[in-house]
Amino acid sequence: MSRSLRGLAVFALLALVVMSVGACAKKGVPTAPGFGDPAYTGVGEGIGAGAYAGMEDVRWRELGITSESEKREFLAKAEAFENRNVYFDFDSYMLSDPAKRILDEKAVFLRQYPRVRVTIEGHCDTRGTAEYNLALGERRANSAMQYLVNSGINGQNLTTISYGEERPVAFGDDEASHAKNRRAHFVLNY
Repeated sequence: MSRSLRGLAVFALLALVVMSVGACAKKGVPTAPGFGDPAYTGVGEGIGAGAYAGMEDVRWRELGITSESEKREFLAKAEAFENRNVYFDFDSYMLSDPAKRILDEKAVFLRQYPRVRVTIEGHCDTRGTAEYNLALGERRANSAMQYLVNSGINGQNLTTISYGEERPVAFGDDEASHAKNRRAHFVLNY
């Protein structure tokens, strides 16, 4: 094959790759008015809002939410719900009084939105073996779940998972970092 033909073949192949990538570009998804609009700067934008910003109207109605103000209120509460962790003492899955207060607030949210499902993640610091930390993370998640069930929350809407030490939020090897990693984290699923 001549040099010019080889160059033309390489150019054609590159053009095909570029066109393929362009064809696979993410398409815009229609959203409820206001949500997902780049100009929208209302309450609820952030960590918790991403999962709900593109929800269809039928899903909002399933939650009992019909107006834009109710959507913004839900998004703000959902973000607060997900951003408040329950923390544990070293090598413990017992709930402290501050942890119980946070869980009481979460129970209020879950009573207001009874169709929301929650995954409770159990996390640990890096001390101990991986197997031990997975078991401890599971006990932490179950402890938080049981408290919510005892508070009247439907247990069928709650699931648990343990990540042990695998998903730290703080990477230091000091007590302050360890304390941030000994937690139950809550993720809303709908």
